[in-house]
Amino acid sequence: MSSLLEQIKGCIFNLDGVIVDTAKYHYTAWRRLANQLGFDFSPAQHEKLRGLSRMASLEKILEWGDVYMTEAEKLHWADVKNNWYVELISSLKPGDVLPGALLFLRQVREAGLKIALSSASRSARAVLRSTQLESYFDVIIDGYNIRKVKPDPESFLLASQALGLKPAECIVFEDAALGVWAGVAGGFHVVGIGQPEYLPQAHVVIPGFENLTFKNLLAQFSEAYASDAMRVS
Repeated sequence: MSSLLEQIKGCIFNLDGVIVDTAKYHYTAWRRLANQLGFDFSPAQHEKLRGLSRMASLEKILEWGDVYMTEAEKLHWADVKNNWYVELISSLKPGDVLPGALLFLRQVREAGLKIALSSASRSARAVLRSTQLESYFDVIIDGYNIRKVKPDPESFLLASQALGLKPAECIVFEDAALGVWAGVAGGFHVVGIGQPEYLPQAHVVIPGFENLTFKNLLAQFSEAYASDAMRVS
């Protein structure tokens, strides 16, 4: 394999749980919806919604509550939940960016790479504006662009196409198993953010961006690919 540093020309970041942790706001809004419908659900259940679209999340929650809705009602309650969520994230500020993420974005930019955001959230731009991160991204793909949910790779393919790059020229950063699968399926180099046991398909897994340099990340990729090559041989 040629030098990964020479091959990589772009980075594609998911938003929730990667750049900013907005999961707590999603949970608050979803739980409020569930409570209004007469039931409750736990943080552990909410973890199972990672990587799902808004409508897919709603359908899962309705299943847990054994609640039936027409499609029109689902659209209504999805909008209600989103309005609550937007109210909650309006208080976000630069200090809410996850540790090390801003410095890592700067390093990627200084390395001359293109940067894209790929998020199923329709509130992605609002989050970036609140945290003053919008200017770091050359391309923003959000819930208004994406039609196919993960593990379909559409969200990342749209980002790489908008950057003018091939999947093999991009690194995807994801914290959800569905997102990792989507990145691998699309032919991207994939970094999982979290615990290795939950993200077994990722090429490299990191706990977060704190104390991570872009150069060190590329070294981890080289080691991972060398290890894979040895197992195959």
